[in-house]
Amino acid sequence: MTRVSIVTFNLLNKPSRWEQRRGLIVDELGSLQPDLIALQEVALPDNTAQWLADRLGGYSVHTCSKTGPLHGQEGIAILSRLPVDEFTALDLRTQNRVAERVRVRVGGRPLALVNGHFFFHVVDHIQRVRQVQALLRWLGDSARHTPTVICGDFNDTPGSRSINLMRQHFVSAHSARHGSEPDFTAPTLLKYEFSGVRRALSRLGNAAVNRSFKPWRGTVDYIFVDPRMGVLDCRTVLKRPAAHDRTLYPSDHIGLAATLALA
Repeated sequence: MTRVSIVTFNLLNKPSRWEQRRGLIVDELGSLQPDLIALQEVALPDNTAQWLADRLGGYSVHTCSKTGPLHGQEGIAILSRLPVDEFTALDLRTQNRVAERVRVRVGGRPLALVNGHFFFHVVDHIQRVRQVQALLRWLGDSARHTPTVICGDFNDTPGSRSINLMRQHFVSAHSARHGSEPDFTAPTLLKYEFSGVRRALSRLGNAAVNRSFKPWRGTVDYIFVDPRMGVLDCRTVLKRPAAHDRTLYPSDHIGLAATLALA
């Protein structure tokens, strides 16, 4: 049995406290030692994904910038300790969003990892569904011939149209292992500049959608797995505050780590 370990994590671009948070991220990723890391909200042109890879050592970095006005300012990235045979990217059109795919070799066998950061809106929006449809069309025959894992920040909760569409083709690793998704993957209790503004917007969004003025929390980050693959483990990671500062977290999202088996 061939195993592969994967982490997906939204780094939080800005406002970020990056110089304070980044040590927490390096320490935990260094402990996990995943084969593949999918990152969203990578700050450019400084390339926070490259910074992490340089500290972790042994990873190649495959970055895809957002399009339009945000080109060169923010993007997504995949870090790989495995040999990479191919890298491709997809323009998701709306909100300058993109997805990327690397094809790697695991014990001499092919595996595709797809990383995406999808349309943001507080409701179950048709544009996000269209982005997922475009992604599935883009993968096409390739996903039928090469075991494929799709992960990232979908900006959508379990039961929504886009997540239900993903479930028609792929298996949620966390749900397969535990029978349900995590209680939440965002937001954490990270305190940063403009926290008050973001909390107020979260309350307003929650009031509009769920008729509640409590701060919103939900699951929006996923690892979706080819049904032909086995899920040996899946758990939440990068979720603990700093020992010296209980308001300092690795990000406003928590990460997911999965260990998968290629049958």
